[in-house]
Amino acid sequence: MKKQKVPAPVSDINVTPMVDVMLVMLIIFMVITPMLSKGVSVEMVRTKNPIAMQAADKEDAVLVAVTRDGKVFLGSTQIASDLLPAKVKDMLTNRLDKMCYLKSDQRARYERVVEVIDNLRAAGVDQLGLLTESLEKKLEDAPAAGASGPAQ
Repeated sequence: MKKQKVPAPVSDINVTPMVDVMLVMLIIFMVITPMLSKGVSVEMVRTKNPIAMQAADKEDAVLVAVTRDGKVFLGSTQIASDLLPAKVKDMLTNRLDKMCYLKSDQRARYERVVEVIDNLRAAGVDQLGLLTESLEKKLEDAPAAGASGPAQ
């Protein structure tokens, strides 16, 4: 009887399980990422000296957004402008701080933003935080187009 030869050991790395895990993680992140942003995403106004408002990121913060086309969102749900005071008043009952946060698209009509502020004041909002972005942050994100000095 002849001895059978043992095959040589395989020294290659099997990447199939790793690819499977990575694809599952990619799908999970793609599903969860939109849920992480609170409210509606708008292109906020950029300012030089914004004040940090960490309380706006809390789960129970009252966040109102005005989009470019004038739609009003309370949290992530669209709401009619005339229903806003009643809904906000309900949300602020039994709370010590009557703080609301407003973020508006930089191209939203000013009269629409003022209307939302008036509705929030009618709801009994004591303090209103206007959310903005830092001007320096946006300048760092933009690619350099070329070196040019200030216009004189």
